Amino acid sequence: MYEQKTKENDSDVMEFISNIQNEKKQGDALLLLEIFKEATGFIPKMWGKDIIGFGSYHYKYASGHQGDSMLVGFSPKKDKFSIYLATGDTKRQELLDKLGRHKQGAACVYINRVKDIDTDILKELLVQSIKLLKETYPDTAC
Repeated sequence: MYEQKTKENDSDVMEFISNIQNEKKQGDALLLLEIFKEATGFIPKMWGKDIIGFGSYHYKYASGHQGDSMLVGFSPKKDKFSIYLATGDTKRQELLDKLGRHKQGAACVYINRVKDIDTDILKELLVQSIKLLKETYPDTAC
């Protein structure tokens, strides 16, 4: 049976950020932390060893696979920040077109620095992502 690797845990978010070696990346992580807290209203929690997540929900697919995940989150990876958002939102691409310098994957948006993006648009993306997940999983999203 599949065991989910990335789970919410009790590791300290501020300790994790303080251990980021690159000062600029550490500063951007602190900025993102404040942006996410303001936009979501959730207390940040560590997910796995290197993802800071906000809120959570329980998903269950038609295949029977199920688990828990964060509503939104970010991770200061070596080269870029990974920003975790829900997929399937019709407004997502419209907002991403206004975000600023970024790359995107299936569920992640990658940025180099916070100064490269419009933080107000990022906040809108976070709110939209949470709204979509709360509509999709109304009984479990919090």
